[in-house]
Amino acid sequence: MSVSGFDAGPKGGLLLVGLGRQRELEGLAAVAARLAAAEGVALRQLAGAGGPDAGLAALRAAATGPWLAALPVDVGLPLERGGSWAEALGAWRQPCLLVLRGEQMDTGLPAAGAALLEHWRVPLAGLVQVGGDWEPMMRRCDGLPWLGWLPESGGECGAESEEAGAAMAALQQVLRGRWRVLQAA
Repeated sequence: MSVSGFDAGPKGGLLLVGLGRQRELEGLAAVAARLAAAEGVALRQLAGAGGPDAGLAALRAAATGPWLAALPVDVGLPLERGGSWAEALGAWRQPCLLVLRGEQMDTGLPAAGAALLEHWRVPLAGLVQVGGDWEPMMRRCDGLPWLGWLPESGGECGAESEEAGAAMAALQQVLRGRWRVLQAA
């Protein structure tokens, strides 16, 4: 039995974040659940009330080991009290995985999201595309820290499920390496 990279590090977790309207963000929880199940780590819920500081404090207090959670709001949107989730994530040094939908690949959102998180000094594990056509040559050319692609979840069968399994295995391998780097930093 192999030990995942998440098991090798200290307690802590990875927050899946996204950009865009609610439609683009609604799949984050499902992606977090898929990755948590594949890695065998706890799936946590981010408390919505109280803002970023209360939510992140609750996530960390409840954690007894590695975890994954999804942030169901755009990290760049301004908060009522000022600042943004991106700013809070940087202040907390919370490792994040930026998840983008396939239809967002023909926009500047991947580069803008990575730049936003870098600006606030958020430890970025990398970017993952969910759905759409995966174009590895294009992703290499854009110079962003892409970890891979996952097909849309759903009752896939046959060749599609083999493709989904191969995509998940490849993503896990790269994500485990990035997790080890983040834990050492």
